[in-house]
Amino acid sequence: MHDHEPQSVRVERRPVSERESRAANGPDWDRYADEYQATHGAFLGDAGFVWGPEGHTEDELRVLGDVRGLDVLEVGSGAGQCSRWVRTHGGRGFGLDLSHRQLQHSLRLDEETGVRVPSVRGTATDLPFAPGSFDIVFCSFGALQFVAEIDRAVGEVARVLRPGGRFAFSVTHPTRWMFPDDPGEPGLTATQSYWDRTPYVEIDDASGVVSYVEHHRTLGDWVRLLAARRFRLVDLVEPEWPEHHDRVWGGWSRTRGTLTPGTAIFVAHLQDTRDLPAG
Repeated sequence: MHDHEPQSVRVERRPVSERESRAANGPDWDRYADEYQATHGAFLGDAGFVWGPEGHTEDELRVLGDVRGLDVLEVGSGAGQCSRWVRTHGGRGFGLDLSHRQLQHSLRLDEETGVRVPSVRGTATDLPFAPGSFDIVFCSFGALQFVAEIDRAVGEVARVLRPGGRFAFSVTHPTRWMFPDDPGEPGLTATQSYWDRTPYVEIDDASGVVSYVEHHRTLGDWVRLLAARRFRLVDLVEPEWPEHHDRVWGGWSRTRGTLTPGTAIFVAHLQDTRDLPAG
């Protein structure tokens, strides 16, 4: 769930509000951004598009389709690597992230690559864009797992998309929540209920303040969330672990990845209300 742990934290499973989630995860990503980019930057690529720790790229999976001439929003954009890929492939990529420090890294990569990604600091539950602004909205392990009010976030995506627009996002595969977050053999034994949606919470021992929150939804939860906001699910991609991929990223590893999925990629289209049946 968390590929870094601040010093001296305790872990709980308990309900957490949107306000508490946001107050924890923004500063957490600010603290972790430098380490994250140093550790994973080369793997992600300065203008690369990686869908998850398995290393499958958008060039391979073609989840978004042809982005040429399209307005594309990345929610939870980090340093903007994926949005930069969109721009190198003819799309108008824009980024949004909660972390100020991640956006500073995005500016750094803008300068280093010469490919600039207009980005804004904001939250998935209140996207600062006009209705119908985008053809595609996507998240590559960004934002959605850290949001308590997920129905509001999905509603915001529906609001800023144009009719027929595409919404694609990758998250930790929901079945992973049954297992310890361990890349080794202990991570292969189920120890908790798949249906327990209680958030994962880290609390700083020194201050007693919640320092990290992650939320779990089942596969069925995601399908119902999308359907409730007029999305039609068109694909669910469960990337297999590549044969020659030996990278360990948090709880993702070859040991686990060859036996059980680690990532789920949902692909949905926003239905035009004119095409929906009456009543």
